[in-house]
Amino acid sequence: MTSTGTINTGTISTGIRLHAPAPGWAITADVVVVGSGIAGLTTALRCQAAGLNTVVVTKARLDDGSTRWAQGGIAAALGEGDTPEQHLDDTLVAGAGLCDEDAVRLLVTEGPDAVRRLIDTGAQFDESSEGRLELAREGGHHRRRIAHAGGDATGAEISRALVEAVNGVIEAVNEAVTSGTRARGLRAIENALVLDLLTDADGRTAGVTLHVMGEGQHDGVGAVHAPAVVLATGGMGQVFSATTNPSVSTGDGVALALRAGAEVSDLEFVQFHPTVLFLGPEAEGQQPLVSEAVRGEGAHLVDADGTRFMVGQHELAELAPRDIVAKGIMRRMQEQGVEHMYLDARHFGAEMWEHRFPTILAACRAHGIDPVTEPVPVAPAAHHASGGVRTDSRGRTTVPGLYACGEVACTGVHGANRLASNSLLEGLVYAERIAADIAASQAENSLHARVPQPVPYPQKPEHPLLEPEARFAIQRIMTQGAGVLRSAEPLAAAAEALDQLDTDARDALDENGKTAEPGVDTWETTNLLCVARVLVAAARLREETRGCHWREDHADRDDTHWRRHIVVRLNPDRALAVRTTDTPDFPPTAPRTLDPARTGGTSTHRPERLPQEQ
Repeated sequence: MTSTGTINTGTISTGIRLHAPAPGWAITADVVVVGSGIAGLTTALRCQAAGLNTVVVTKARLDDGSTRWAQGGIAAALGEGDTPEQHLDDTLVAGAGLCDEDAVRLLVTEGPDAVRRLIDTGAQFDESSEGRLELAREGGHHRRRIAHAGGDATGAEISRALVEAVNGVIEAVNEAVTSGTRARGLRAIENALVLDLLTDADGRTAGVTLHVMGEGQHDGVGAVHAPAVVLATGGMGQVFSATTNPSVSTGDGVALALRAGAEVSDLEFVQFHPTVLFLGPEAEGQQPLVSEAVRGEGAHLVDADGTRFMVGQHELAELAPRDIVAKGIMRRMQEQGVEHMYLDARHFGAEMWEHRFPTILAACRAHGIDPVTEPVPVAPAAHHASGGVRTDSRGRTTVPGLYACGEVACTGVHGANRLASNSLLEGLVYAERIAADIAASQAENSLHARVPQPVPYPQKPEHPLLEPEARFAIQRIMTQGAGVLRSAEPLAAAAEALDQLDTDARDALDENGKTAEPGVDTWETTNLLCVARVLVAAARLREETRGCHWREDHADRDDTHWRRHIVVRLNPDRALAVRTTDTPDFPPTAPRTLDPARTGGTSTHRPERLPQEQ
């Protein structure tokens, strides 16, 4: 195990790109935002408002980002008697010693006003009869500070408001152009999978390549040239067989960043949501979530005999942080040799279920379960990645011009376990900070007038693609070897199996120069293998149990050796470079200072702290 508190300040380009044709078309922008959840759309709106020509690229429709699936709410100290300091304390406890306290303080301090601006954008949250926000409580929170919309449809409402705002701006810009008025634009490219980061000869961001599904050739590729790229691609839950994540969550942003030479951190900390509707042992893909808020309103976790097994395991019982609840469920399942537990909320009655949790009620009934009259079978499933592309307080990665925001990023906020409903807030707060940094940087350097010339795209396959069917093999390997319960032997077997998939693909390319045909299925599968290998490497290295990383062979938390972060980078030979930090604080991400004579301006990377953070 290597250890260092600093990073190599020279940008390291791997030279690795997904095999694809050279771009056949290109457009130019000041910034390209990849993703259309709360992080991506907030960034895009703020960038356009700052006068930047902005392009949003999303893998499905604008309103199909991961945000729309969020049943829970958005956490902020908005209630009477609540304070950012109390929110900070709950977040640090949930993060199990690995939160970056400065990052958390930034989140909880700026969070309330960011939520108010979201409301000004058009998001409508549930209110009491007095017209105040109706705040709820969820696992790990000691206060009612969770704002919901439509009971259990918060994400859908936030997505609706932001999509409407984006469409409104697009229409306004188009009208201005039609009338002859000059206006900085906002454009959306839907149903597009982003492939790789374009960089210039100095390693600076120069845009992205992408494939628009359903248009042109099966493997057709285009490009958006821009000096700033924001990754807001969501999670990677599809690396496991069962997940709450939509089918598009294949780790594309993390894989792209690794190929671009960026560092990722804390990828071993995958949060398994403790209460996912159990559909049977063979169920695969996206599973219905039974929100934390159901327990927040008084539902009980019970076994088949009706015993509340979380009582006595934690002072908050069913409202303990998610890692503790997931472990409690798994332990009880092991003790009794069963495949699921139950969530009992029959005492809610039909009216409460229909008013407070209509989405969950409908999902349960669609699968033949009526929570009004019977307990709901539940089991943990992959839910949220606490780790991701390592960033600083402004969302900057270790690659100049590349930013990351939301679940794809690792800001230090979540530590070893995300506190319930902090994810939407993180996406919101850091999106605003990223937009402010891009606007300031481009104003200083006039970068919107100088798009870096990208390095030429390779014409022949230099690195292999995996066949589509390998996706299911990866998911089975990860579920068996790196799921909720982990230990040395299953992790080693998972690493060997994943490496074999990679070796077989490389051998086929070396022997006959062939690889899988370029296309969405093969690109996604190749991305899944990339992130799976990093996750398993980090999980093998961390020989302790902390947060949502549970090692059965190392059952205790070890602050002496492991209160630090695991950072991974991809080498040009596709080997993983793994190191640890010296402390739980993140080292700075600012890359080397660029030569103004070569870049056409001064460095865009200023000192780490903003004035108000001093």
